[in-house]
Amino acid sequence: MSQSNFNGPFPVPVSREKQEAWIKAVLATEGANLPRGALENIAPFIVDPDDTLSEPNAHGVRTLKASTVRHIHTDAGDMVVAVVRMHGVGGVQWSHNERISSIWRSVADPTVGRETEKTLTSVRPWVGVDDAGHETCLSALESVVANRRTLIMNAEDAADELKRRDRVRPYDLEEDLVLNGQQDPGMYVPQQVRIEENPERDSDGNPIYPDAYWGWMAVRGNNRTQKRQSIFRLTSSEVLAGVPAEKLEREGEQIVCDPRDWLPAFSAILNREFAETGDGELDPTSSSRARRAAAIAVVDAHLVIGTPTPQRLYRIVQMNNRRDHVHPPLEFDALDRSRALGRSVLGMYVEQQVMDEKTAEVLSGLTPIRELPDSSVDMTVSELRDLRSMRLLQELFPVDPRKRHLLRRALSENPPSQLKSGEINQRARTWSALTSESYPAPWNPRVGQVFSTRSREGIILSGRRLPELLSAADTDDDAFDELVSYRAAHWLASFGIIEADRGSLDGQEAIGDGGERIRRSRRTVTNCLQALRYEKSRLMAVGVLKSLASAMDDGDRQPWRVSGSGKEMTGRKMTPLWFDSEFPKDTGTRPRKAEGAAPPPLTALTASAPLPSPILPALAPVASAPTQPLAPPPAPAIPAQSEAPDADAPDTADTSTASPDEPFTVEALVTRIEERVRGLHTASSEIGELLGHLAEQGRAESVTHPISRQRADTNVRLLNQTLSKLRKLPELMEEMTEPI
Repeated sequence: MSQSNFNGPFPVPVSREKQEAWIKAVLATEGANLPRGALENIAPFIVDPDDTLSEPNAHGVRTLKASTVRHIHTDAGDMVVAVVRMHGVGGVQWSHNERISSIWRSVADPTVGRETEKTLTSVRPWVGVDDAGHETCLSALESVVANRRTLIMNAEDAADELKRRDRVRPYDLEEDLVLNGQQDPGMYVPQQVRIEENPERDSDGNPIYPDAYWGWMAVRGNNRTQKRQSIFRLTSSEVLAGVPAEKLEREGEQIVCDPRDWLPAFSAILNREFAETGDGELDPTSSSRARRAAAIAVVDAHLVIGTPTPQRLYRIVQMNNRRDHVHPPLEFDALDRSRALGRSVLGMYVEQQVMDEKTAEVLSGLTPIRELPDSSVDMTVSELRDLRSMRLLQELFPVDPRKRHLLRRALSENPPSQLKSGEINQRARTWSALTSESYPAPWNPRVGQVFSTRSREGIILSGRRLPELLSAADTDDDAFDELVSYRAAHWLASFGIIEADRGSLDGQEAIGDGGERIRRSRRTVTNCLQALRYEKSRLMAVGVLKSLASAMDDGDRQPWRVSGSGKEMTGRKMTPLWFDSEFPKDTGTRPRKAEGAAPPPLTALTASAPLPSPILPALAPVASAPTQPLAPPPAPAIPAQSEAPDADAPDTADTSTASPDEPFTVEALVTRIEERVRGLHTASSEIGELLGHLAEQGRAESVTHPISRQRADTNVRLLNQTLSKLRKLPELMEEMTEPI
């Protein structure tokens, strides 16, 4: 039956011959490289496929019209999309939608499979065998599930979670579709789901169900796909894995899996219902199913049919969807938004060839950690988690100028020298959210907001393995501080010992060991880390870190408390109240300087050498800036101990020293201060004049931007640091000045 012969708004698939002609034309289109099976699955849903085809060429070959083909570029790669009109019931809600990623246990968790929580299998590129018998990667995705029941449950779980997320929408999407139809096209990517177990067989030994299912997954438009199918009273699991006979008004318990078989019957039922209800009802929202679905009987859709890099297809289609949802305040919650931002960065790294695909898959949570090149077979659960988390940290706070530029593009940040605390916190939340994928349950990603603006220069770690750091932390200050700065917050949060944004004062009560109600102190994550750094609690803090790591390696049981000497107290569970009592809030507060305190005595080691009068060279013509100016070496990354935000921390003192023979009388010091002030004044004037000359010379030589970005960032950073120090000096001088 062709579509021109049906009576009603719901299209019936065209003949098998016309479907085959459309499939051949798609495969002949330049840039298309997807499996035939994927096209055979979607062909019955395509409305008027002849309208999308070109005239035959000299060889009699037809392709898709140029007007129906789009080439889309993303930061992860390019893809080819076919623009079609599709039956409104088509498409499948995608379980791998990033907005609901937090409901699944990630394969990046080394303990995945030990518990009963839901786990979503990895998506990988589709690999087939060509006519020559060689394996080839095509533009489709593939995943494997244990059995057909798991396939259906994954689809149902995804649908339920998206319904919950959709409640934040300020309008009713389903009723909007009923009244106004679908205004924007969805985007769909082909994916084959293979069944690991042998399919059930009938009495003759024939399989009852297929051992693999093709579906076109909604990359963009998951909610619309789910709501459309809800209006049709079907589910995505039925569109993917088969429609029950009763929904086709047939007898028996048969499941009809092939859309070429069930879609004609389904459309015929809808058209009959539509004709039976008549035109008397003006409000479709209170009408029959067919009347409610009339506005979405046919919808526009974008089908991904090719990419020059099919091994990156998953990352490419996800990248295309992220900018629609991550930057605007749509349905992403804080956790999923942060994870999506991080995956955008990693995808851009891969596309720009500064990271290999396998590493990006592990860091994105798509592949087990043991596939990282740096992993080894002897690594425990805690060390595997640490390996991934620390790699994520260095990728999100890179030192490499190339990565810093790509990171800025992906996150729409200010230049590195002007990076604000909010942007640093966004990176920290991204790191924290992606790290939590390696743990049984996610935490609030704000737990990771423990970095100051000094982290804008990047973070360099010692490179030591976790067991070595834990063994040395008792006596090695660097090892201890690296553990506290970059591990402690996540470890404590994973066991519920600390948390971010703990709510109002009314929610601070907890039950003590004796059953009494105790009001907890409100404190920040940074305060908790500072309490661990409190010198008198050093041994106990190291013991806590070792206990947390041991608990991870022992099946993520609750960690044991530790004694004052750092020994584990087996059987006594660590609790938030215990942590607050042993590492109280007041020990996590940095002491403030006492007002009016006398400065330390000046010695030969702290005195500064005289500042020579600035001798500036004569101005020379400014050379034309090269197209790719050589960047100076990046500023050294900050060590771990400087990471904690500290508004009261003094600036690093000048390390220059004066001659030991120079007298340090009061008059000599005042004279030296005056010389330095005059020198600074002269130097600042000279810098302004030099910048003016540089601008004039640049215009004379038609050099629009004579200063490279790297050199400008370095100098602006030094100027800002200098200004920060200078602002404190007038007040210090006034304190030592005689009264008027």
